[in-house]
Amino acid sequence: MMKKVLITLTLIALLAVPAFAKRGNKVTIAGSTTVLPIAQSCAEEFMNNNPEVNISVRGGGSSVGIASIMVGTVDIGDASRHIKDKELVQAREMGINPVEHVVANDGIAVIVNSSNTVKALSLGQLKDIYTGKIQNWKELGGPNMPIVVISRDVSSGTFEVFNEKVLQGATGVDGALMLASNNAVASTVADTPGAIGYAGLGYVTSAVKPLPIDGVMPSKKTIQTAEYPISRTLHMYTNGRPKGLTKQFLDYVLSAEGQKLVEEQGFISVR
Repeated sequence: MMKKVLITLTLIALLAVPAFAKRGNKVTIAGSTTVLPIAQSCAEEFMNNNPEVNISVRGGGSSVGIASIMVGTVDIGDASRHIKDKELVQAREMGINPVEHVVANDGIAVIVNSSNTVKALSLGQLKDIYTGKIQNWKELGGPNMPIVVISRDVSSGTFEVFNEKVLQGATGVDGALMLASNNAVASTVADTPGAIGYAGLGYVTSAVKPLPIDGVMPSKKTIQTAEYPISRTLHMYTNGRPKGLTKQFLDYVLSAEGQKLVEEQGFISVR
């Protein structure tokens, strides 16, 4: 009888242990491909400083990051957008308390192939391209070439923010090429003369041509002041206030050293 009681008490004690303690020296992170390089670089340096720690980082999109927090499969869910009201309601119905941690500032850069002669777009013209009203670059003073519209997939926070700030509720053009990552968008635009796409600032390289929108180029200054019209913040979400190793990692991301890594990845520090 005593043995059965001890076994029962042991099982109760194990079930009462918080998730981060069960995982011991491991932190799991998933979500936004925009936040991914920030999470990866900070994880690598944190593990270099703490060799006993194991931090697992993967992408999947902002919706995946937030959903993973809800079902408890990760310690941190990355998102390049704010959590939606319906997600917040669902989370609370499940007994989950999503807490947002702003880890970087960003601008969604509009990029075209480097051979494109178009020098700038207005927000209205960009909307017309992505709703199908403008279909050839000659309508914008460019070459007589069909516009290849490239977008992000629907699980992407970048897709959500772009639709909110650019399309403003309008329906996107049929036939847009929906891609699963910022890298895929940038590389496809670089390889396709008539293409236009959008990606987080950290993914803009010399292989593509970023365009000013309403006369404003995305830059550290214009993003910090929100002068650039497609500016946003980047986030890491936890279930409740972080504790233990998860808190230590988030503190590192927001430290001077962590924010330096944010800048090195092409994004804008929050400090």
